[in-house]
Amino acid sequence: MAGETHPVMTVAELERFMDTAFPQMHEGGRLNVIEEVGPMTARLRLRYSDRNLRPGGTISGPAMMALADYAMYAVVLAHIGPVALAVTTNLNINFLRKPEPADILAEAKLLKLGQRLAVGDVTMWQEGGEGAVAHVTSTYSIPPRRQE
Repeated sequence: MAGETHPVMTVAELERFMDTAFPQMHEGGRLNVIEEVGPMTARLRLRYSDRNLRPGGTISGPAMMALADYAMYAVVLAHIGPVALAVTTNLNINFLRKPEPADILAEAKLLKLGQRLAVGDVTMWQEGGEGAVAHVTSTYSIPPRRQE
């Protein structure tokens, strides 16, 4: 139910749902991993892969945007349940520093979870790095619940 401050889905339940609803996302190997969910938060990891590099040996912007979007989707679903048709309506990213060719961690936090919209932010960093590599704000549209 929208508005819950504690997760209604576990990491294992989220991973199973994602594997079923989006089997194509792991083609070529499982790089995006949901590590943890908590009250209004989720932490994900983008495992390092050469396929996410851009010229200059840095993790590409599109790879980081995809991680941020996945992190927001995961934190929203963790709190409302398996609603495949929740969709991104806005995503704004600020690239703060050049990420090294290594894993990227993303901490998604819900700032508002309503019946129709979820607003949050995602901070991305690398273990042992000097601060965030990117910051994202995002809004998700939550479809109306069907009356049973």
